[in-house]
Amino acid sequence: MQVSNTLNNSPVQTLQFNGHKLFIKRDDLLNHHFSGNKARKLGYFLDNEFTGIKKIVGYGSVQANSLYSLAALANMKGWQLDFYVQRIADWIKAKPTGNYAGALKLGANIIEVQELSTNLDDYMSQKSQKLNADTLFVPEGGRCRLARHGIKKLADELLEYINNQHLANPVIMLPSGTGTTALFLQTYLPYKVLTCACVGGDSYLETQFAELESDKSLWPTILSTEKKYHFGKLYLEFYQIWRQLLKQTDIEFDLLYDPLGWITLLNYLDKQQGQEDIIYIHQGGLVGNESMLPRYQRKYESR
Repeated sequence: MQVSNTLNNSPVQTLQFNGHKLFIKRDDLLNHHFSGNKARKLGYFLDNEFTGIKKIVGYGSVQANSLYSLAALANMKGWQLDFYVQRIADWIKAKPTGNYAGALKLGANIIEVQELSTNLDDYMSQKSQKLNADTLFVPEGGRCRLARHGIKKLADELLEYINNQHLANPVIMLPSGTGTTALFLQTYLPYKVLTCACVGGDSYLETQFAELESDKSLWPTILSTEKKYHFGKLYLEFYQIWRQLLKQTDIEFDLLYDPLGWITLLNYLDKQQGQEDIIYIHQGGLVGNESMLPRYQRKYESR
């Protein structure tokens, strides 16, 4: 599989949404296999050679964007990917779709570990300490310091755009899973970076930040959500804003992270007094919509 090693310089699109002028950093257009933040977080592995490496090990959800991108990385480098998941639902085993299907086609070895005496994070932390020298380990979602390499390129692109467009008061917004991209962006940018916790609550996100950066002054600003949402659960307001965005902007966003990101951002903008130049980072993840969209349609369009 031929993939460019220079996955950068995504365009910025200016648009109006709900009365707000916004700038969209289209990282979703970087590459089908390494769309959005995975192109950034895996940039170090794409840009460098690893002598003697035969395997890469990762873990997370069976429909994680990282599963598909790690499978593409392994395929490109001639490695084997072992990807550990807690559980694979019977329906997706019977009819693979989305990131799971894409990873299987790329040769990923997806390992189900249902019976755990601890959580998957702890299990993989212990397992990572026993790997052979010919094996690379990538934490869930690419949450590691090596992610700085690609995120630095993203920060440089943002700085160049801000300077070229003479934006007076730029603010960067992106929703977070592990928060790795938002954290490292804030360390490289002199502007405010906003994020919201999509996978856990604010305290979960702060814990993720602390593992990679002890200096809290370098952390991005977490926008608290007005309602507690459970990751992966279907919410009518998520589907509504996703459809509204598609209709008004003609841009397809991810159905797991972006709906909460946009709801949180709009709540923030409604409370702001001054004028800010909001740059929203579209982090890709659209392969996951192949499984998420039918679920939303079955639940909310069959009534």
